[in-house]
Amino acid sequence: LQRRQTVAIDGKPLTIHDWNRTWYTANPDLTQCFQNTVLVWVPCIYLWLLAPFYCLHLYCHDRGRIRMSCLCTAKMVLGFLLASFGFVEFFYILLERSQEIQQHMVFLLSPIIRSMTVILALCIIQLERVRGCRSSVFLFLFWVLAVVCSLVPLRAKIQLAMDEGIASDIVRYLAFFSYFTIQLAQLFLCCFADQPPEGKTILEKNPCPVKDASFLSKILFWWFTGLVVKGYRTPLAAEDLWTLREEDTSNKIISELQQDWTAECAKIQKQEKALASGVALGSRLPDQAQLLRKLQKEQSSGFFLLRTLARKFGPYFLTGTLCIIFHDAFMFAIPQVLSLLLGFMRDEDAPLWKGYFYATLMFLLSCLQSLFNHQYMYTCFTVGMRVKTAVMGLVYRKSLVINSAARRTCTVGEIVNLVSADTQKLMDFVVYFNAVWLAPIEIALCLFFLWQVCLNHLGPSALAGIATVILIFPLNGFIAKKRSKLQVKAIQMKFMDGRIRLMNEILNGIKILKFYAWEKAFLEQVLGHREKELKALKKSQILYSISIASFNSSSFLIAFAMFGVYVTLDDRNVLDAQKVFVSMALINILKTPLSQLPFAISTTMQAMVSLRRLGKYLCSEELRVDNVSKAPLSSGKNVAIENGTFSWSAEGPPCLKRINIHVPRGSLVAVVGHVGSGKSSLLSAMLGETEKRTGRVSVKGSVAYVPQQAWIQNATVQDNIIFGREKMKTWYHRVLEACALLPDLDILPAGDATEIGEKGLNLSGGQKQRVSLARAVYRKADVYLLDDPLSAVDAHVGQHIFDKVIGPKGVLRDKTRILVTHGMSFLPQADHILVLVDGEITESGSYQELLSRHGAFADFIHTFASTERKENLSQEQLIGCVNKHVNCKTDIEMFGIQSIFFFIKLTCGLSIFSRGDTTNTNLQNMEPVSETDQEQVPEDLGKLTEADKARTGRVRLEMYQKYFKTIGLAIIIPIVFLYAFQQGASLAYNYWLSMWADDPVVNGTQIDTDLKLTVFGALGFVQGIAIFGTTVAISICGIIASRHLHMELLINVLRSPMSFFECTPSGNLLNRFAKEIDAIDCMVPDGLKMMLSYVFKLMEVCIIVLMATPFAAVIILPLAFLYAFVQSFYVATSCQLRRLEAVSRSPIYTHFNETVQGASVIRAFGEQPRFILQANQRVDFNQTSYFPRFVATRWLAVNLEFVGNGVVLAAAILSVMGKNTLSPGIVGLAVSHSLQVTGILSWIVRSWTDVENNIVSVERVNEYADTAKEASWSVEGSSLPLAWPQRGTLEFQDYGLQYRKGLELALKGITLNIHERERVGIVGRTGAGKSSLALGIFRILEAAKGKIFIDGVNIADIGLHDLRSPLLNCNNPDPVLFSGSLRMNLDPFDTYTDEEVWRSLELAHLKNFVSNLPDKLNHECSEGGENLSLGQRQLVCLARALLRKTKILVLDEATAAVDLETDTLIQSTIRTQFEDCTVLTIAHRLNTIMDYTRVIVMDRGHISEMDSPANLIAQRGQFYRMCREAGLV
Repeated sequence: LQRRQTVAIDGKPLTIHDWNRTWYTANPDLTQCFQNTVLVWVPCIYLWLLAPFYCLHLYCHDRGRIRMSCLCTAKMVLGFLLASFGFVEFFYILLERSQEIQQHMVFLLSPIIRSMTVILALCIIQLERVRGCRSSVFLFLFWVLAVVCSLVPLRAKIQLAMDEGIASDIVRYLAFFSYFTIQLAQLFLCCFADQPPEGKTILEKNPCPVKDASFLSKILFWWFTGLVVKGYRTPLAAEDLWTLREEDTSNKIISELQQDWTAECAKIQKQEKALASGVALGSRLPDQAQLLRKLQKEQSSGFFLLRTLARKFGPYFLTGTLCIIFHDAFMFAIPQVLSLLLGFMRDEDAPLWKGYFYATLMFLLSCLQSLFNHQYMYTCFTVGMRVKTAVMGLVYRKSLVINSAARRTCTVGEIVNLVSADTQKLMDFVVYFNAVWLAPIEIALCLFFLWQVCLNHLGPSALAGIATVILIFPLNGFIAKKRSKLQVKAIQMKFMDGRIRLMNEILNGIKILKFYAWEKAFLEQVLGHREKELKALKKSQILYSISIASFNSSSFLIAFAMFGVYVTLDDRNVLDAQKVFVSMALINILKTPLSQLPFAISTTMQAMVSLRRLGKYLCSEELRVDNVSKAPLSSGKNVAIENGTFSWSAEGPPCLKRINIHVPRGSLVAVVGHVGSGKSSLLSAMLGETEKRTGRVSVKGSVAYVPQQAWIQNATVQDNIIFGREKMKTWYHRVLEACALLPDLDILPAGDATEIGEKGLNLSGGQKQRVSLARAVYRKADVYLLDDPLSAVDAHVGQHIFDKVIGPKGVLRDKTRILVTHGMSFLPQADHILVLVDGEITESGSYQELLSRHGAFADFIHTFASTERKENLSQEQLIGCVNKHVNCKTDIEMFGIQSIFFFIKLTCGLSIFSRGDTTNTNLQNMEPVSETDQEQVPEDLGKLTEADKARTGRVRLEMYQKYFKTIGLAIIIPIVFLYAFQQGASLAYNYWLSMWADDPVVNGTQIDTDLKLTVFGALGFVQGIAIFGTTVAISICGIIASRHLHMELLINVLRSPMSFFECTPSGNLLNRFAKEIDAIDCMVPDGLKMMLSYVFKLMEVCIIVLMATPFAAVIILPLAFLYAFVQSFYVATSCQLRRLEAVSRSPIYTHFNETVQGASVIRAFGEQPRFILQANQRVDFNQTSYFPRFVATRWLAVNLEFVGNGVVLAAAILSVMGKNTLSPGIVGLAVSHSLQVTGILSWIVRSWTDVENNIVSVERVNEYADTAKEASWSVEGSSLPLAWPQRGTLEFQDYGLQYRKGLELALKGITLNIHERERVGIVGRTGAGKSSLALGIFRILEAAKGKIFIDGVNIADIGLHDLRSPLLNCNNPDPVLFSGSLRMNLDPFDTYTDEEVWRSLELAHLKNFVSNLPDKLNHECSEGGENLSLGQRQLVCLARALLRKTKILVLDEATAAVDLETDTLIQSTIRTQFEDCTVLTIAHRLNTIMDYTRVIVMDRGHISEMDSPANLIAQRGQFYRMCREAGLV
């Protein structure tokens, strides 16, 4: 058909298109021909063209068959009705218009085409049903097109019926109206989803409703409304959240991704091999070339990771990219329509319908822009969530296979950082990546349209605006770069990281701080870091304020430059509304890409760094499978190493050399040697944990491993022991009995259902070691590798375990056992002994064989034979020996001892007070549970750690009050006035511009243009200054508040008692100091800035719209109520989702932390699949709250933007209605400002929610303000003597102690006098109260009754620091070392000279070791001192203790991880150096207290026996029985 083809029906000439009838008329209409052809064919062409592709898509995606439902039946019935209408119309035309058919076949064909198209639609409905498609986008769009195309004929028919009456052709009218109604019904039915396919009934507890949502519900996010309503009515809990869709689960994502990544890794290794083969054999690359190769590897690994992720998630991400392209098209169309609207307002003859048409078109474009924008954001966040899941899964799986050398290059914190900070950067990258290429295009388009507007109106003055953009853009870029540099280098990398590292070490070593009274000193250190951090933050915020001021003033500056140049060039250049407000609309669009581009580039750069870091870690060397050859159990040698040389890294020196071992099945092999000789490395070699340089290692059968430092999970005792296996009651009870755990379970509140704290903190060292051993025994493995499992237990318990478990009569007697030990008494029962010296086996053989060779081992045994001989002494000889020791005390003066009290604990456990089997705080504070009560144990009785709890409901008003109170009312009120002033200036310059645009033109010119330009510039400049002032003021307020809140938190934590640290995971505390304080530093002030600026901006828009059309109040008020209604729903739900997401995040990092630390145990037991499953569950649980959280934002934005678009429609319609009374300038001002309402409304609620979400951080920081606190550190006006105490006497008067109110007393009626220089041993079985006595002396626990006097002073009357400071000291209960130099660990505050430090090292038998280190005292200790052996760490702690000048010594002498020779030397040092002190020893090796003045035997909190060792043995009481069990009598 031609454009103006003439046809005739009933003799009337018609055309396809007639502009005079369609556009240039007061009553527009389309031609009859156009209505009967084009409007009919458009939906038909759409369906016929795209149907083949859609059918192919359905064919490729089978989701199962859907049963014939009522919905489908209704669609089919209505479809057949529609098709029949077409055929009826065909026959009607055939009969009624038979003469005209030959000339106009097109009118006959249209009904047939329409009917055939409907039949095709019915076929597609059936195909969708068969292939399981529940909601069709394709058909929804078809019916939308059909209805829209029928609207014009409908209007024409109604108009005709009104003019001629319906009776003239009632059949055709009724037919058309019925047809249109059925089309509407079909469109309505397409808004619903069909039932699920057969056999795919949803079995999930709470499935995500998006599965059941229709296309319309999905694009408008209506499916989310149910959760919002539920969250509004009652605070959401974790069980209210939907289960993840299958495509979002870890299992689905990672299983597919793992294969791709493995293939990529193989390519990387292939590249490396090719590079390596290129280097000549035996030659070595220069250092620079090696560094370059390393960097290339990191970059390529990052690129390969990106490629893998892109291949997996790219196709879905591209659908989002398509949405943002459509969004941009609609965004740029709106200013063009605004231009037409303002042209209409200027044209006095233009018909009103055009104004309404432009207003409606602007509304529709705004709605479509909103829909496409939020579909894009939804797609990006969904992809981001899946990327996070994928990366977390890959990192976790890698942490289970990474080798020791690679593991040592990154701390636990750095690995956790990969799954927290780096995954977050990748998620941000997904959201902002498109802006990298799209923002420049948007900027170019904006400038093009501005140029176009300017060519038509403003001329070359557009160049001035472009020049301003070019100037502003680099300024913001420079500020962003400077700020990023300042932030990354100064705040994050230097001060913030330093503060967090220090806090981490404070929390890990809090026991040291308590006993040494170092809290104040460390508090000052933390505050020093904090002040530097805040100083850098202030600089950063001032730069940010300049950036915000320049960005917010950018629209004014561009306009000022353009309009200024325009009016200055020629007097005849006049500004009108069309020029001004179309330009302003384009400038406002320009602001978004201008702000996004630097951020997008920065985010992309950060993501590239994160990809490199992740790629580097994921490509790290893994443990080689061929390190150990595994085979099924068979007779012969169970473990064999032939000519083995091993090292901890491929390049490092060997840790074991020339190792040849053959261990027969069922034998017990003991491994002995000095500290650092390679005993643990030997077991690691058998596990495949070390690098095998040469030789062969074979292990037959399953393996169980007990590490030297017990690895305990934060789970129940039972879960730790059965370790993923099924519980076999009889065997389980037998294991508990053999490992001497039954007495411990009796004093636990819930028995074996009691939760063990983080890193086993509520168990003593011995208990942890026995739980670790029980885990191995329960496994029923074939080979047992036992790394010094008896070191941490009391002598009699150690003997029991050896007899019942490890020894020839133990439960493992038929198993192959390789035992690393320092216990000489067990060696005679070993089948074979290996002696290790500096990584080599120097001697091997049975006990008797080694003795008969008279080698180093025999000399060692003879040197310490006194210990063995004591076992054979008679009772009388023993008593004589003890008396002799007591009477022959020497009076050697101890060097430099000035003050009193020293508690030394040479041990390694993570218990609060004991590595040995003394019961610690949490065990004694628990009442015994009798057998009869066992079944009634409440579920939470054994609960210890307090998980992060999500508060419910809106944030309490007190939190806002607390935050603003720290700032002060004197600062807040001026800020509000400054904001009002800033927005007043903005309103003034905009209104001034509209007045200028309306200024009449006289003789082709406007008067006083220079004055107008000057006023315009002055008002804009004042606004810019005000913006800068408000942002700086709020930033400073934020710094004031965060300084105060951080200090409060720090003091609250440091003043908390030890029990608080027991039940609060360190991760929770660290989270407060890192994430929550960071939120208070930056997020809260930024949210407040944004919220206040947008609230005042909204007020400005409302004032402008009301100034233009006061009648708009009738529409704006209901919309405001609707807005308030929607946002109140959203904020309640969003806050709770944020809390739930934050709470579910912590367990992920805790689990990662736990896994990384226990990876060797997990591998040894082959439990990797179970731990991977647990990690998946934790990540999925976190995503169940993250997913609705970001959907909530989209739900809000879509709903609010429709409200905002309503304001646009109202402003435009009312402007059209008031055309005769309103000037184009005020209309342009009102409509251009109303276009910003959608964004403003969304940003207000978003920023409001951000503030409320981040005020939760204030709430969480404030949580610890109400917890119990210790007594004050110092008491003012205390009359304590200056040199107190001088003698060192201790007196207990009816002393009682309990761990919590309502619990039984742990110590009962202790009355005791300890004299000056007296040496007292304290003994007793597990739970007897030995450690409780020490806790009472240090007031770690306060007295329940009675008193303790030191030199006549009641310790309850003095401050804790007066008690624990240099006057009263205590050594670290655990060998906790801080990262830093060795000297810093010995003397953190440089109190002592180097000579004194070296002297303490000499006394601790570390001088030779330290002298041989390259940096000597400056040797850098790694995190937790991991680069020193356990024994060496204990000796460093002893050296630290020896530096302190003390008068009273409380000694827990479980020197567990050192060999017997070193132990003997230490005992000798203690005897000589503390000769002049009062000594209390909590004894585990009873032979060390046989020469003491007195021995106190504790039993159930009472002193059951007290006398000299000789007298107690003679009495044959409890002490005698303990000596007999230990083999001393």
